[in-house]
Amino acid sequence: EEQLVESGGGLVQAGGSLRLSCAMSAFVFAQDSIGWFRQAPGNDREGVACISHLYETTLYADSVKGRFTISRDTAKNTVYLQMNSLKPEDTAKYYCAVLDYPVCKDDLTDYDYWGHGTQVTVSS
Repeated sequence: EEQLVESGGGLVQAGGSLRLSCAMSAFVFAQDSIGWFRQAPGNDREGVACISHLYETTLYADSVKGRFTISRDTAKNTVYLQMNSLKPEDTAKYYCAVLDYPVCKDDLTDYDYWGHGTQVTVSS
């Protein structure tokens, strides 16, 4: 089973920034699409951003457009989520997930492997 290792979460004030990392094997990194999701207490898990294997097309949830950026680092087999202008409503546990498909999908159940998550807390 593929292992995904997330890091970079923490406590930050509103307006601040964090960069999340998701490290994985070179095999997965080379051929799969990667998504970031988040889940706040009492809420369903929701998609935040995704970067496709095909052409590295990126997709974002409306709530994070213009503030978050997803990117890939080929040398490190790592996908990043740069989060700027953070808001208290961004507080959640963030997960990365692998999709064995060339383009991103909206349905969480399509994703094949999940990391254990990293907590992001934004204070007001």
